[in-house]
Amino acid sequence: MSDLGGEADPLADEGLTRRLKALACTAPLHDLEVRKANQPWLEDSDRYQMAEVALDMIDQVAIAMDFESGARHAQVLARAERFIARQAPDCPAAEHARVATWVLESLINVRDIDRGFTRRYGWINPEGDYSLKTFDFKILEERSDSRGDLYLRASDEALNVLVGALDTDVESAQIAAEVRLRNLIDRGRLADAKAVAEQARLRTIQYGEIIRTQLEATERNVAAVDWLHSVPDLLNDALAHVEARQKEEQAIVQSITADRDEAHDAFNKRRAAELVDIVEDCIRRHTALHRRLLGAREKFRQEQDRQLFATTARRAAVDLHRDLLQPVLAETVAAAASPLSVFAEHAVGPTGGDQPHLATLVPALLAPPAVRSRFAEEEDVPDPQPAAAEGGFSDQQWRAARMLLDLPDSARLLSHLLEEAALIDPEVPDLVALLALRAFSPQIGPALRHGQDSVLIAVPGGTTFQAGGFAGDDLLVTAATLGSAATGDEPAEEGSQ
Repeated sequence: MSDLGGEADPLADEGLTRRLKALACTAPLHDLEVRKANQPWLEDSDRYQMAEVALDMIDQVAIAMDFESGARHAQVLARAERFIARQAPDCPAAEHARVATWVLESLINVRDIDRGFTRRYGWINPEGDYSLKTFDFKILEERSDSRGDLYLRASDEALNVLVGALDTDVESAQIAAEVRLRNLIDRGRLADAKAVAEQARLRTIQYGEIIRTQLEATERNVAAVDWLHSVPDLLNDALAHVEARQKEEQAIVQSITADRDEAHDAFNKRRAAELVDIVEDCIRRHTALHRRLLGAREKFRQEQDRQLFATTARRAAVDLHRDLLQPVLAETVAAAASPLSVFAEHAVGPTGGDQPHLATLVPALLAPPAVRSRFAEEEDVPDPQPAAAEGGFSDQQWRAARMLLDLPDSARLLSHLLEEAALIDPEVPDLVALLALRAFSPQIGPALRHGQDSVLIAVPGGTTFQAGGFAGDDLLVTAATLGSAATGDEPAEEGSQ
């Protein structure tokens, strides 16, 4: 921090904070060197350089990283064991494997639940106040793919430690690396050119990781990513960067390939071949990054539709009166037993408890549903209407029907009686038809009890008819005299029954 006219320089404070965070990222590697002496299973811990093993592992994971995948644990451990064997070739292979596993678990930080490292650093605000803050970071992260298999990815902090770009622009650093690479190739310094090419490849991996992180954040929450300004500018810069780098790398590959083919020295030929492989890997990664950049905006639109316009699943409340009681009351006892049993099982639950009393359960089920909110729609109040008077036959219509059916010594067809009744009154045929149908099954017992001396009888006439709104078998109607005389009481008039 500098003092300019008594005012604090915030830029100096920000630079100090960046350097402190960068220094914290190297702490887990130094911690490996300190803790190796405390491992009881290591007889000679000084033979192993744990920081070198850790950097080799980070390098493997970073090179194996892609947009959707990373490095497998077994592959990282197998290569690390070969590297460790070079440090202590006379130690048993089981010890090499244990060292590799210990370093990998330390980089993942399996000792912590959140698998992260925490370091404290000092921060000076623009007013000059000093305070301690916490910096959380990771070195290697465990992820799972669509099949549930675990793989490793290097964090942004690990890439920064590995490539030595703690606070520099990614694109500018890679352009500078490629210019330096071309310069070294032109001067024939292939060994130095290989180191620069490896750094350029890690720059490409870091740039792809930035894009992948933005797209992954969009999948989680599209509103958390600035797709209005920041991300579109990042995509445009990345597209321009990839196109320029692909042209430059193609030219470098052609130059190195020519040097490889023309070289007579075996060492230089091998170095040139390694350079070709590294730069071609950069080209492949830039091609994959270019393909992902072209589909990034479409990915944003798809996630926006999925997250902003997807309906939230809701579960409607059960209305016992409407959904259970009313349908069950309309069914038979056998049909209602099954749904009531299912309701009782889910309502009571698996544990025993107080059963509801029938005297309280039935009134609760029969009670009308309560108004859920005072803001609900206004309930319609029913307006009862007076019951309409039921229609009947007048006394004149009864006398006309009895006169037509007074047949003591004769029998007549119902169709003829209906024709005559229609001439008297339009409603008399209905009454005659009702009385004739009743006579089809005469009530002899009630007639005797009422003291009647005759009863009306109707039998099939053997023909059919259709007239005046009636159709069917024609009936032969007559009056039959009962065997026992009336007791002397006046017979009850049919119209009064």
